[in-house]
Amino acid sequence: MGKISRVYAAELDGIDATLVEVETDINVGLHSFTIVGLVDKALSEAKERVNSALKNSGVKPPTRENRRIVVNLAPADVKKSGSQYDVAIAVGYLLASDQMKDFETRDKLFLGELSLRGDIRSVPGILNCVHFASEAGFKSVFVPVGNASEASVVSGVTVIPVANLAALIAHLEERVKIPAHVPTAVLPVTEEGSFDISEVKGQENAKRALMIAASGGHNMLMVGPPGTGKSMLAQALNSILPLPSPEEIIEVTKIYSAAGLLKGMAYLGSRPFRSPHQTASPAAIVGGGQNPRPGEISLAHRGVLFLDELPEFRRDILEALRQPLESGQMIVSRVKNNLFFPCRFILVAAMNPCPCGYYGDEEKECRCAAYEVLRYQKKISGPLLDRIDLQVTVPRVKIATLRKKPVEENESRIVRARVTEARETQRKRFVALGLKKRYINSELTSKECELVIKLDPPAEHFLKEVFDKSLLSARGYYRILKVAQTIADLETSPQVTEAHLAEAFSYRLRDKE
Repeated sequence: MGKISRVYAAELDGIDATLVEVETDINVGLHSFTIVGLVDKALSEAKERVNSALKNSGVKPPTRENRRIVVNLAPADVKKSGSQYDVAIAVGYLLASDQMKDFETRDKLFLGELSLRGDIRSVPGILNCVHFASEAGFKSVFVPVGNASEASVVSGVTVIPVANLAALIAHLEERVKIPAHVPTAVLPVTEEGSFDISEVKGQENAKRALMIAASGGHNMLMVGPPGTGKSMLAQALNSILPLPSPEEIIEVTKIYSAAGLLKGMAYLGSRPFRSPHQTASPAAIVGGGQNPRPGEISLAHRGVLFLDELPEFRRDILEALRQPLESGQMIVSRVKNNLFFPCRFILVAAMNPCPCGYYGDEEKECRCAAYEVLRYQKKISGPLLDRIDLQVTVPRVKIATLRKKPVEENESRIVRARVTEARETQRKRFVALGLKKRYINSELTSKECELVIKLDPPAEHFLKEVFDKSLLSARGYYRILKVAQTIADLETSPQVTEAHLAEAFSYRLRDKE
């Protein structure tokens, strides 16, 4: 009877990781090397990489043995993909073939892809797997050297960076110890060359809306002719958002690690800004695919998703945004399970008022027929528009305004201070009311709005009049309340007044067009 070894690796499930047991059985029979456990093509080819890596690392490879080798990745009903199992398979084979001294495997996790020479290459999702290992009680995680800084962001587990298979064997046999990687301190950093809002000339109404959007996490739509600064305003939003907290940095980095987009960085220290092209596929925008990956909406988590020329995006993509905008997560449905990708972002969209871009412009005549204007604007459905809190017009800027020098050179720094103060006001309010999972006003449910938002008597009367005379939906009603509360927080007002409600309602005027 042959010997069976058991070592441990991890599989990505969305952006979270699950435990995978790598069992290796070597028995008498005609030579074969089989990997079972619902594996994909890349993983089924691991036997060839493992065989060459073992041979070039100075140990006896499977091809020299007239024995039957079976590697089982358990649980067998969970699909396994990727090349991060190579190291675990190699270690399991060495233990099962008695080419390595036995050691305690229950507290160790092995991750990494093997080259034919025996080098250990970086793999995506390391941070997610190490975070899981820390929570599951593992003491050590063996990772590729290229992933060591990323893995060391997580506390509570020892990260061992391994360059090649020979060094790993020497370490496990206690011949040559590999020093643990020094933990990486997570410190919020601002993005170099951040776009300052003072570079946008004029557009004071849009800048005001941008500050409100940043303070309460509200979605925003800008409508105006070409060249009026809509893209610049969207890029400036990141420069006035508060610096991310360490917890937010870990959240965002896990998404980028799962997508393989860290590119050697230990963590993503600034809020993401994503601007996908109109030709992107639904899977690229919302996530999914054959091997599900985070889409652009998840890559924009805790940051900004900018959709320029909004009507040019496919209708099915725009409608797919409706559920994530409400819930803050994208659900990718599969036959056996559902994957959840977080996506709490600020949507900033920009569009022209018509195909030629000059409908309603005071200086340049529109060349579009009335039906063309209507058809173009109808590409944005009512339910999607209902989920956009701030809808502002961005008009043409006069040449005299463009020639003016900015009053404040570092306007973004001043606005960011006000935004940070408003968000801190919201956080303290939520803590006092026991809403520990809420951070900004846009995340409030309708029930929580009734608990949090306090109107003074004139505001109550104004709101009733507005709701009776307008065609607002129930969703639009609560979104106006949340925007008004954000405006009150910016003004450090203890209650929402009639003026706050009037300003909030002014940003919803497109609902009546």
